[in-house]
Parts: sequence; structure tokens; C-alpha cells
Amino acid sequence: MAYDATKLKDWQIAELAEPKMPLPEEWQERLGLKKDEVISYGRICKLDFLKIIERLKAKRDGKFVEVTAITPTPLGEGKTTTTLGIIEGLGKRGVNVGGCVRQPSGGPSMNIKGTAAGGGNALLIPMTEFSLGLTGDINDIMNAHNLAMVALTARMQHERNYDDKQLAKIELRRLDVDPTNVQMGWIMDFCAQALRHIIMGIGGRQDGYMMESRFDIAVSSELMAILSIARDLADLRERIGQITVAFDKKGNPVTTKDLEVDGAMAAWMRNTINPTLCSSIEYQPVLVHAGPFANIAVGQSSIIGDRLGLKLFDYHITESGFGADIGFEKFWNVKSRLSGLTPHVSVLVATIRALKMHGGGPRVAPGRPLPDDYTKENIKLVEQGMSNLLHHLKTVKASGIVPVVCINAFHTDTKAEIAAVKKAAEAAGARCAVSEHWLKGGDGALELVDAIMDAANEKSEFQFLYPLEMKLRERVEKIAKTVYGADGVSWTPEAEEKLKKIEADPQYSDYQTMMVKTHLSLSHNPDLKGAPKGWTLPVRDILIFSGAKFLCPMTGTISLMPGTASDPAYRRIDIDVKTGKVMGLF
Repeated sequence: MAYDATKLKDWQIAELAEPKMPLPEEWQERLGLKKDEVISYGRICKLDFLKIIERLKAKRDGKFVEVTAITPTPLGEGKTTTTLGIIEGLGKRGVNVGGCVRQPSGGPSMNIKGTAAGGGNALLIPMTEFSLGLTGDINDIMNAHNLAMVALTARMQHERNYDDKQLAKIELRRLDVDPTNVQMGWIMDFCAQALRHIIMGIGGRQDGYMMESRFDIAVSSELMAILSIARDLADLRERIGQITVAFDKKGNPVTTKDLEVDGAMAAWMRNTINPTLCSSIEYQPVLVHAGPFANIAVGQSSIIGDRLGLKLFDYHITESGFGADIGFEKFWNVKSRLSGLTPHVSVLVATIRALKMHGGGPRVAPGRPLPDDYTKENIKLVEQGMSNLLHHLKTVKASGIVPVVCINAFHTDTKAEIAAVKKAAEAAGARCAVSEHWLKGGDGALELVDAIMDAANEKSEFQFLYPLEMKLRERVEKIAKTVYGADGVSWTPEAEEKLKKIEADPQYSDYQTMMVKTHLSLSHNPDLKGAPKGWTLPVRDILIFSGAKFLCPMTGTISLMPGTASDPAYRRIDIDVKTGKVMGLF
């Protein structure tokens, strides 16, 4: 029986559902796990990835379903809610199903986006633990990342204060770091715009090295990106040692290995390779692992989570960050390439309100009431906005993965508006289903999961958009034209110079292309909605992540430290002093 999502807040639904959530020993029996493969953290648990994957290595993988979306409104279009709804719906059909979602950052959870736990009757529990640190992966990443900065700044201070003979006595070689070319900053898991630009080391010679620095949000750390793509602990350890922290005064990279801190960083992160096991409110298993930025990193839950889920479940559901131009493109050409895993189905989530926005509807802003155009029937706006959905659908079909369009239904959607979307999607060669999982849980997702199971039996013709041997310039051009709909690409002189050096250096030949672009438009301009035509993608810089092995062409101004809004969520979050329960999460 579904909860009344129209009257209850998400945290209230979670509170009602959590008492019946399976405990670690129940999950062990239900999933056929060994006792030593379940690491208990109170009422939740981690799963020992290395032990389980070794034991099940010969087992055939289950069906693989990826969830993406059209270009969203600033409110989001419910990818995580849909992911949970699919899991619940397949559970209603008697399928052995599970999934893997990203761990939420404390920044958005305390700001305006919410906890990324889904919503209504398609919700992940325990919601409080999920939203407030879970089993400590982000904290471990923060400690490992900031330890690298401790090692760097301490080394710079000691090299300034000691001569070469004194350094030799303690077996240190001079790294001669250029203080104007430090790549890393510090991280914390809140949206703190006041820390985007800082000066540190103010004081005497024993108070550190005085220089400019910054704080980024924790989930933007290269360590988080590495966790999402690492195949196992050995791969994680190797990549940690290759991270470039700074450059020396001759322009040579200074890595964590040079600072002799990579082993200690790996020690901090040793437990992060084990996914945490949570639950839907209908008590299907949901893994939680990794949570990287989608617009500067891969924006996916982990390869480890997918490898584990495909062995444990007959259907494994995962989600890509933002729209298909960002999250799906990276899933398609980066994550699938690195993992060797390709999905049977890609679910493209759309909402009537987003289609209306792309059709020329009024501006949508978080924290403000939706204009009437979004809550009253307006078929013209829906039809005009279909260009965005059809563009993303074309992108999914270009991968060879079988698409299913999901209309994530709101109570304000009308039958005529829904019929218009179905007609256009089906005319473009895709299955299309309406889902009311937010309102009805698994029962509301049955039409959608039936379409997914039907599509999963269809043969896919998976192919990458580009070969890894292709030059970076050509890759960017291919992505810009095929995925974004641009006429071409322009490079600033600074980006052009860096591009030539990268393409001439064989060490970058196996680096992945990780485009950096706004998620609010198919273009680089967030104000351009629908499917913009007649524009050129400008690239202003290329970031290099040497541990993750990412080349990140920057097409706009993307901050690694979001800001806290004027009406953040933390204003409404509190505890019940009698029970200790958290109230107000959403």
C-alpha cells in the first residue's frame, strides 16, 4: 500500500517505512551472501566487494538498465525517483532486482536541491543516514584529499626553511613547487562560496607557506572521480599515486607519489571500495556508491557498484547525472569503455513541465511557485518543447542501446499532453510509457517496467561515438555536433596551445574525454532551451586529471564550489529532542 505522498513529506514517508527495512543479517540471507561478505554499520551495511566479486566471478550478469533524462528544469526531472520507481515496479513483477545510485553531497542536501533519495513513494531509506554521511565514504575522501594538501604545503614550508643538506638528512629531495601553479585546493562537503578564493599561511615562518588557495566541494575531488571508475582496490591505489597536486618551477608535475603521501591516502580510502546497501521503501536492495560531479567528472555511481549489482540481481538499474548530453554521453563513451559493461536499455526521463519550458514557457526557479503555464493544459508548449526530447532520444539511439521514454507523471499533467508526448516518441521509434511511481510506488510504474522488460529482450547494437585513438580535437568536435547539436567548435588561444601539447604527448593517448558544460541547455549557454541551432561550442581551457586519466575541455564557467542560496534547506532541518530523529529532510 502506497503512502499518501500528497500529504506527507519525504522524511515522514521514510520514517513510516524504515521500521520494516531489512537488517544486515536479513539482507545476507535474502541475497545469498556469506557472513563475512556483509560489514555491518548498525542497521545498514557495506558489502565486501572483493570477496563477493571473486566468489561470483563465473556467474552470468543480469540485465543492465541505465536511467537518463532530457535537459532538466532547475528543479530536476526525477531521475533518481524514476530509478527507485523502476526498482519497485520490477519488484512488483516478482523480478530479482536491485540498483546502484550515487551518494548525495552534504552541500546540495543542506542547500536547495535536496538529498537525492528519490521522492514520494519512490524513495530510498534510511533517508537520514543516506543524507547525512552514510557509512563515511565522503569523509574518507575528504581526509585523503586534504592530506595531500597537508603534504604539499608542509613540504613547501620545509623547503623554504631548510637548505639542501638539511633536507638530505631527513631524506627529502627538493621538489621546488611553483606556488603559482598548484592544481589542487582543499575540500569540504558544503556549498561555501566564501571559500572559493582564499589566502593561507598568514603568520610567521612556522605557520605554513603563504599563498593563494581555494576550497572545492568534496564530490568534485579527483579522488571521488577515481572511486567511481576504479575496477578494484589495486586500480584505486595505482590511480591515487598518479594524481598531479602541483607543478614545479620547470613545469614538471608534482604527484602524490612524489610527496610520498599516496600510500596514506589509499589507507584512508581502503573502505570506500565497498558499496553501502540501502533499501527502497518497498524493500528492494539499492547499492549506494560514489557521487562525482556530473559536469566536470563522470557523474555516475561506480563501476564497482555495477559489477556487483549485475552479479547479485537479475535486473540491475543505475542512473547517470544530468541530461543525456552530459550523463549519458559519459556513461556511453567513458564508463562503458572502462568497465566493459553495456546496458540493455536506456530510460529517458521526461516531464511535461520540462517540455513546456523547452517550448518557450516562463522561467522556472527553485523556491518559487511554478507559473500557471506549468500547471494548466498547454499542448502547444509541450509540442514545441518536444525538440529537446527528440534530440536526446537521437543521442541514445546513436549508441545502439535500446531506448524507452518515461513520462514521469505529475498530477497536473493532462491526458492530452501525455498523448502528445507518446505520439511523438513512438513516431521517433521509441517505446514510451507513463509512470506514476512518485504517487503510487511500484504499482504506478508497471507500465514502464513492462516496456523496459520488453525492450531488454531486443538485441542492441552498442557502439562508441569515437575510438580512443581519435585525437582530442576530433573527439570534442564529434561530441559537440552529434550530442549537443553544435555547428562546430572554437578554441581560445590558451586552449588551442594546451590542446596541441596534449595531442603531441603520447602519455595522454589513453585519457578519457570528460566534457565540462552546463546541464541546463544542450548548448554552453544555460538560457538556450529546446534544441538550439546555428551555434558554435567555445572551449576556453582543458583540465588534466592525471590520476583519473581525464582530459576535461571547459566550455563555460563551472565552479567547483557551489554557493548556498538565500533560502537553504538547513533552515527547516531539526531533530526531535525526545527521540533523536531528524526532521525536515527532502
